[in-house]
Amino acid sequence: MHPRNKHLQGYDFARLCQANPALKQHLHKNPHGHDTIDFSDRNAVVALNQALLASDYGVQFWQLPEPFLCPPVPGRADYIHALADLLAEDNQGEIPTGKQIRCLDIGTGANLIYPLIGQAEYGWQFTGSDINPMAVSVAQTLAKANGLGIKIRQQKDQHAIFSGIIGAKDSYHLTMCNPPFHESAEAAQAGTARKWRNLGKSQRPEKLNFGGHAPELWCPGGELAFIKSMIDESQDFAEQVGWFTSLVSKKDNLPALQQALQKVKARDIKVIDMQQGQKTSRFIAWRF
Repeated sequence: MHPRNKHLQGYDFARLCQANPALKQHLHKNPHGHDTIDFSDRNAVVALNQALLASDYGVQFWQLPEPFLCPPVPGRADYIHALADLLAEDNQGEIPTGKQIRCLDIGTGANLIYPLIGQAEYGWQFTGSDINPMAVSVAQTLAKANGLGIKIRQQKDQHAIFSGIIGAKDSYHLTMCNPPFHESAEAAQAGTARKWRNLGKSQRPEKLNFGGHAPELWCPGGELAFIKSMIDESQDFAEQVGWFTSLVSKKDNLPALQQALQKVKARDIKVIDMQQGQKTSRFIAWRF
């Protein structure tokens, strides 16, 4: 993980149970005799997230109704820290902090995880957008309950990403996005079945690992089509955004995305890898 990631040394379950006593009922011993939880159990993951957010990020209220995506916090934190390093490159190596740094989280979801972590770690000012009105409502409740000045805007045009969200007088140092990965509901379900098998569980087709639904998990054309649309639309906001960024789950999509960025004449293009244990994730960043 990123060296500034608070979860670099794993989970201190004794401390986390103090932050959220409800987590204790989900603990069991792994084959090595260490405390763990069943990561295929959504209720256990929610309880873990509540403990992590309370103990490490000062978020005292975090509720997430079904069927919204329940994200793993450490990986989400890595994206935030890597973005901080990206901004530092243009600031003599020093990470810029405080409300003067404005960030836009595309598809923030009901969980609001990136703004919560980013504001706690660096004091950045966040705006989140989402196309789902229920997700917007839940995210607004989380922001208000924790006394955070996070703005949540609903995207009312299913074909737009930045239009209708970035106003004429708005400007952002960066935008970020965890795009829908799958091309269809069937593909999302197949991916879930693989996750269940990898967790050593019998297939439960009615359950999605960590929750989630459209448009969190899938959209027509999947991740590649979504990010290509984002690239195309980003041209219209080139003067209002410093860095545009998006996670890219599938490494094989990078050549097509880089080609699309060259086509729109992006001035700078970066691919930044992030390592979490055996897993490598990445995001692509561009500016005009």
